[in-house]
Amino acid sequence: MKRFFSLVGVIWLAWSSVVLAEQAMPDPRQMIVEKESPFATVEETVSAIKKNIEATEGWVVNGIKPMNKKIKELGGPEILPVTLIDACNPHHAGAILKSDADRYASVMMPCTISVYQKSDGKIYIGFVNARMVGQMFGGAVAEIMGGAVADDQDKFLSFDK
Repeated sequence: MKRFFSLVGVIWLAWSSVVLAEQAMPDPRQMIVEKESPFATVEETVSAIKKNIEATEGWVVNGIKPMNKKIKELGGPEILPVTLIDACNPHHAGAILKSDADRYASVMMPCTISVYQKSDGKIYIGFVNARMVGQMFGGAVAEIMGGAVADDQDKFLSFDK
């Protein structure tokens, strides 16, 4: 009888550990957000996002990269339009990168927003959920990504149309 209760206890502990782990881990599908663009073309969408980034204090556009063109140029297949917009706020980046403990976050820099067309003909915007990233990390990364960067990201992707 003791063995039975021991086995039930082990099974219960294993089950509750899995349930708690699932509750604690964010859904990875929420890490990258996709939303439909209100604009008819990739170019219009990129232009609107670029304008919003440049209108947000402290932010600059580091580059605009038409990935579909580069892939074709390098011998890859022809694909539907995909354009990456790289944005940087040197104050936010500097606050994170000044600490050795937070430098790992450099893989998420610069902030990249993707604008692409799917086979349904519609234009979409993809971006990292900065609020969720902030929740997952501690220190300066949590404070900056989960706060100011997330708030500014909302401004980049807000359109008056």
